[in-house]
Amino acid sequence: MPKVSFTYEIPEIAEKKLKDAGFDVWVNREERTLTHEEIINLAKESDALITLLSDNINKEVLEAGKGKLKVVSNYAVGYNNIDVESAKEFGIYVTNTPGVLSDATADLAWALLFAVARKIVESDKFVREGKFIGWRPQLFLGYDIKGKTLGIIGMGRIGKEMAKRALGFDMKVLYYKRNRLSEAEEKELNVEYAPLEELIKKSDYISLHTPLTPETHHLLDEKEFSMMKPNVIIINTARGPVINEKVLIKYLKEGKIAGAGLDVYEEEPKIPEELLKLDNVVLTPHTGSATFETRDKMAEMVADNVIAALKGEVPPNNVY
Repeated sequence: MPKVSFTYEIPEIAEKKLKDAGFDVWVNREERTLTHEEIINLAKESDALITLLSDNINKEVLEAGKGKLKVVSNYAVGYNNIDVESAKEFGIYVTNTPGVLSDATADLAWALLFAVARKIVESDKFVREGKFIGWRPQLFLGYDIKGKTLGIIGMGRIGKEMAKRALGFDMKVLYYKRNRLSEAEEKELNVEYAPLEELIKKSDYISLHTPLTPETHHLLDEKEFSMMKPNVIIINTARGPVINEKVLIKYLKEGKIAGAGLDVYEEEPKIPEELLKLDNVVLTPHTGSATFETRDKMAEMVADNVIAALKGEVPPNNVY
């Protein structure tokens, strides 16, 4: 009986689907990430691995599974935690969960944008601490959203959903991506292409929706921050290392940018103490796709990818 191993517990629908398909299922029920050695041992004895972004599925892991392991099914749209080239070399499929989390992640990006712009978290704390003694003309002044310029870096599925939501706020939307959209798509989304430097200089809000690649690592660094408006607000629901976190912290501390809303971090789950102390930042624990509906759909997808691979078929979401 083929064995499917989960490195961490995900919604039960995936486990049930795999058991119903006749597979032997093992799930890590502990509230911890498995060690690298434990994952290597799982790879040796499993026909399929269901993994998280926090799992380092490198060449060593994949080589350990060589000959038995058929598929690594990542419970995420991203797969920068997996050595895809080594997987190809050893004949192991790598799959992800694209499409289903676009709406949820775009919604969270907007929630962060609103929370930072209108100082929601800071205001909530102020009220709970009993400091609210009445309306004041300059209490927690924030920034307008309607009519402002939103810069979207990365115009894939999530970036496009972000742009659609901006329509309701009469925002001017600039976007930057490696391959420009068609004229028809730009018209439909009411967006305008801009080179990265132009987008950075003109935007009141910048939202990141690009995958993590060698080219996008520290895409926003000292040079880029130095060109931003002093009232700009940065939103990152993509990947932490797309921003140089040390530079971001410096600009936030010095008031050279207005604020940031972050769902991802450069050395996740480690978050710098300096960042935790800043009032002009709203921080969430990588919950971009965290809705009941979305996480269930993702769980179904990882199971479907495994079932296809173990039947000898190319999985529907193979990444290469």
